[in-house]
Amino acid sequence: MLRNREILMLLLTMCSISIVAVIVLVMVSLAAAVLTLITSALLIGCSLVFTRWRYRELEKLSGYLRQISGGDYSLDVRDNQEGELSILKNDIYKVTLMLSEQKSLLQHDKVQLTNAISDISHQLKTPLTSMTVMADLLSEPELPIEKRTEFTRNIRIQLERIGWLVSSLLKFSKIDAGTVQFKQDRISVKKLLQKALEPVLIPMDIKEQTVSIKGEDTVSFLGDLNWTAEAVINILKNSVEHTHEGGEIFISFSENTLFTEVIIADNGKGIPKEELPYVFKRFYKGKNASEDSIGIGLALAHSIITSQNGDIEVKSERGTGTQFRIKFYK
Repeated sequence: MLRNREILMLLLTMCSISIVAVIVLVMVSLAAAVLTLITSALLIGCSLVFTRWRYRELEKLSGYLRQISGGDYSLDVRDNQEGELSILKNDIYKVTLMLSEQKSLLQHDKVQLTNAISDISHQLKTPLTSMTVMADLLSEPELPIEKRTEFTRNIRIQLERIGWLVSSLLKFSKIDAGTVQFKQDRISVKKLLQKALEPVLIPMDIKEQTVSIKGEDTVSFLGDLNWTAEAVINILKNSVEHTHEGGEIFISFSENTLFTEVIIADNGKGIPKEELPYVFKRFYKGKNASEDSIGIGLALAHSIITSQNGDIEVKSERGTGTQFRIKFYK
C-alpha cells in the first residue's frame, strides 16, 4: 500500500503536521504536546486502516474487472449501501450485464449467420448441380434439337431462380442491417394494389383465376410504395401458386383511426394448421410448396411490413383457402 505515491504523500503530510504541532506545544506545555502526539498517532493510524480497507476494496474491483475482460460475467458485486464505492460497484455491475447481453446477441448473430450461409449454400447447390448436368448434356454433338431446346430453357429457369434468390437475400441483408430507408409517403392502397398485381396477372391468366378488389379510393397509409409493393407481390404470388385453376382471389381494404388494413384471401387448398406458425420463417417450405419454392417470399413480406410499423397475420383452413391480414398502424 505504501508503494502508492498518493498514500505515501498523505502519510508524510500528516506526520509533518503532527510533528510541527508537537514541537510547538512542547514550548507551551509538555502535557499538551504528549496529548497531541497520542491524538495524532491515533488519527494517522485510523486513516491508514481506513485507507487500507478502501485499497483492498479497489483491489477486489480491479480483479473483478480483469475477470470481466476475460469473459466471465457471472460475478455479482452489487452493493446497496450508501457511498461512492457502492455506487461504483453498482455501475460496474450494470456494465457487466450490458456486456453479457451484448455477448449473447453477438453469439445469436453468429449462429444466425452460420445458419443463413448454410441455407444459402443448400439453396444454390441444387440449381447449380442441375445446370452442370444439363451443360454436360448440351455438349453432346448428337443431342436432338428438342432436348437441346428443353435443357437450354431449364438452365435459363435455374439462372432466373438463382438471380431472384440472390436479389431477395440482398434485400433481407439490407433490412436486417437497418440500412433500408423506408419512405414515409402517403400511399393510396388502390395504387399499391395496381402496382402489385401487374407481375402476377399473367400467371393468374394462365391458371384462369379471377381477382376481385373491394375498398374505397380514399384509403391510404404512410409507407414506402416500392418496398410495400414488393411485400404484397410475394403474398399474391403465394395465393396464385396455392389456388387451383379457375380459383378466386379476394382483396379488400379499409381504414380507421388506428390502422389501414389490407386483406388478401383465396379459395385455394389452404395451409395445414401445424404449418401456420412457420409460414413467415425464412427458408421454410410447407408440404404443399412447389419444387421451385425457396421459402423466402412470405418471410421477406413479413420483414418489409413489420419494418414499416405494420403487422401481418395469416389464417387458413385446408380445402377452404388462406387469408393474409395486413395492418399499417398510424
